[in-house]
Amino acid sequence: MTKEAIFERIVIIIKEQLHKPELDIKPSTTLQDDLGVDSISLMEFIISLEDEFGLDIPDEDVEDMITMEEIMEYLYSRLL
Repeated sequence: MTKEAIFERIVIIIKEQLHKPELDIKPSTTLQDDLGVDSISLMEFIISLEDEFGLDIPDEDVEDMITMEEIMEYLYSRLL
C-alpha cells in the first residue's frame, strides 16, 4: 500500500468519526490542535485504524503521533 493510499484512508476515517466531511486535512494537520480531537475520540480513531489496517497500535506509539503525516509514516512502516 502506498503512502498516498494510507493517507487517503486516514482522512476518510477521521472525517467520518468527526462527522465533518468538509474538513481540509493536510499532512501537517494535527489531531488535537487543528481538529480538536479529545482523548476519547483519539482512542476511537486509533481503534478504527487498527481495524482498517489489521494492526495493533500500542498506546506508547500513539503518544508520538501528532500530525497526519506522522500517523501515515507510522502505518506505512508497520505495513512493510
